[in-house]
Amino acid sequence: MVKPRNLNQQSNRIAAITQKFAETFGSPPTFIASAPGRVNLIGEHTDYNDGYVFPVAIDKYINIAARQRTDRRVILHASDVNDASEFDLDALHSIPQQAPAWSHYLIGVASLLQASRRKIAGIDAVITGDVPIGAGLSSSAALSVAATLAFLTAGSELEVLESENGKKELAALCQRVEHEFAGVNCGIMDQTISLLGKENHALFLDCRSLEYEHVPLNLAGHYITICNTKVKRELAASEYNKRRAECERGVDILSQWIPGISSLRDIDLTDFKKHEEELPALTQKRCRYVIEENTRVLEAVSVLKAPTEKTDEALIQFGNLMNASHNGLRDDYEVSCKELDLLTEIARSITGVIGSRMTGAGFGGCTVSIVHKDALETFQTRVRKEYHEQIGIDPEIYLCHVGDGAQVFWSSELS
Repeated sequence: MVKPRNLNQQSNRIAAITQKFAETFGSPPTFIASAPGRVNLIGEHTDYNDGYVFPVAIDKYINIAARQRTDRRVILHASDVNDASEFDLDALHSIPQQAPAWSHYLIGVASLLQASRRKIAGIDAVITGDVPIGAGLSSSAALSVAATLAFLTAGSELEVLESENGKKELAALCQRVEHEFAGVNCGIMDQTISLLGKENHALFLDCRSLEYEHVPLNLAGHYITICNTKVKRELAASEYNKRRAECERGVDILSQWIPGISSLRDIDLTDFKKHEEELPALTQKRCRYVIEENTRVLEAVSVLKAPTEKTDEALIQFGNLMNASHNGLRDDYEVSCKELDLLTEIARSITGVIGSRMTGAGFGGCTVSIVHKDALETFQTRVRKEYHEQIGIDPEIYLCHVGDGAQVFWSSELS
């Protein structure tokens, strides 16, 4: 059974990667750049529509152990996939033809940091992590953020991390890495929460202005529990781009009746219902989901900020909003799949589960559920048994703590 994570787990990871670096390069690293994955509690597919999201940083990390080189070379070892790559900071005109896909993120980070006139340096580095790849927990954003910290640390440019505006700048840079070097036209949520996460708080983020608020999570004996379907559809990326195009199409059409709008974020539900019949049926469904989801995020933040004596009532309301979010993702946005739907159905049938929904881009990946501590054993037993009986796969279950955002650990302070 999954037990609450040991709070010293990150220390264990750092010790392990320090040892791996010494084995690879002959001596210890100077520092470890660490960035967490994330799970979004509510507000899915709203980020690229300038909307609202509500993610948390989880205690799963990409760690990069590194030290500065005296030349401009970058020597990388990805220990989890037993692969290596290297490149020259003075020759980043294009991605080397033989560069493995994971290295594109580091090449992109280095290229954009230099273009923004940030001082960076060559490094020796070992990369490892336990953010599941392809599970919708933002392993790629965590890799980009950790790489950004590694290059800035080697170049003695860490002052950019000392301000909110600096972190926002870096989040935007890491988003560009996804767009320009990985071909994924994503929003900015993942990079922002990886940089700005705060222990035991969710991040209420306005994806247009990048204004944010850390909202305390008074979970009152409940745990954030993530279930990995262990499936990932190849169509996820292409369908993601189709959804974005449909949303943009809806804005273009509705602007004839609602002047001044530039995204679905600008349309409230009342105005949408007045004009929704002007849209093609498919576009109407896509837009309806996003507009309703933005409303749900605002309601979720409101209920979770309720007085402490109303915590139980607030959590029930929050769980209902999570359930409604999944229903919209399944029926209107159509990015769920049978495996995600099954996991949410099992979860919702268990006493002590207040809400369950898919999280991430969809078509596989993970669900997130809020589960009372007294129901954890039942939850794990039933999810494993019933999912395996119907799908034939053993799901992975992660009981997550909500942690801080990206940070740098100096080896001299850890020894």
